[in-house]
Amino acid sequence: MLAAATALNYLDRQSLPVVIGEVQKEIPLTNQQFGHLQSAFLLAYGIMYAVGGRIMDALGTRIGYAVMIVFWSIANFCQGLVSSVLGLGIFRFLLGIGEGGGFPGSAKAVSEWFPARERSFAFGIFNTGSSVGAVIAPPLIALIALNLNWRWVFFITGAIGLVWAVIWVKVYRVPEQPPEPRQSQQAGSSVRWIDLLKYRQIWGLIVAKILTDSVWFFLLFWLPKYLNDVRGLNIKQIGYYAWVPYAAAGVGSLVGGWLSGALLRGGFSMDAARKVTLGISAALMPTALLIVPSPLSLAIVFYSVALLGHQFWSTIMQTLAADLFPSRLVGSVAGLMGAAGSLGATCFSFFAGGIIEDYGYGPVFLVAGIMHPISFLVVLAVVRRIERIAE
Repeated sequence: MLAAATALNYLDRQSLPVVIGEVQKEIPLTNQQFGHLQSAFLLAYGIMYAVGGRIMDALGTRIGYAVMIVFWSIANFCQGLVSSVLGLGIFRFLLGIGEGGGFPGSAKAVSEWFPARERSFAFGIFNTGSSVGAVIAPPLIALIALNLNWRWVFFITGAIGLVWAVIWVKVYRVPEQPPEPRQSQQAGSSVRWIDLLKYRQIWGLIVAKILTDSVWFFLLFWLPKYLNDVRGLNIKQIGYYAWVPYAAAGVGSLVGGWLSGALLRGGFSMDAARKVTLGISAALMPTALLIVPSPLSLAIVFYSVALLGHQFWSTIMQTLAADLFPSRLVGSVAGLMGAAGSLGATCFSFFAGGIIEDYGYGPVFLVAGIMHPISFLVVLAVVRRIERIAE
């Protein structure tokens, strides 16, 4: 269920980037305006990521997640009704508000159901949903847009989310817990954010998320437009090619989670298992520097390696919230991390459009290639040893 929700989350957020060429035939917009639309989504997403974590801790995973997906599905549906850039911006912002609670909710559900030795693989499974959603988005959206029109893309994908919410409310239950952990979980709803910020581990995770999420959202949102602007592909061709990098991202989610868990089962400490996996993913990311100067086929390969590397990284970063902090705090910690990453991506996306407009894609892909190695050094220097903190 979590993987399906994450797939819907990414399908909905990818609808506009994939269909943007068709939208522009009715609603003209520049690269800079497109960047601002993504910034509107990411600003709301980042704010609600933190608030969403608090909502999950307060309402519980079952009701909290249902509220989030209903909200974002309605906002996504309404994007099909607009006729201006302002209208797109408003509903893109509202989409971000709803989607911001998705990952904190998934993190909390995983912390409720899985022990440490299984947690990274569980994170990998639901995180793979992001790639599944992104993989099916280009061909599915192209099919809908070509046979109906671009507005039906939003109507159909929005309706699917409402169906998921009904099923989730019917099937999800919190596992049985002894009284003390349950009391601790309730106490977690009253923890103050300022109290969380006293831990240096939080600061290390926040800085790493700011740097690497900026790269992820750029690569995610701009791939279809890059293929259209620079490589000259139409929506049918984008549907043919664009799923490949997103599929590689899914492989990264599963392999990253599996590898870290395998290292733990093989006798590695949690600290070593997580850091080895993070180091491998950081080493893959400089392939982004090779995208622009390469022919199309190789550009797709390098783009795929970069997305695989990030999802390799992302799976472990999300696991760290549950590794370092008790279950009662995981929703709030994951929310703060996601908020920081999304707000960093908001700024990156805001300026990326203007840079691309004036200088092309090269400078932005350069930045994308170096942020993960820098973030790995931040984790080593600030988070230091990965183990449960002493409260």
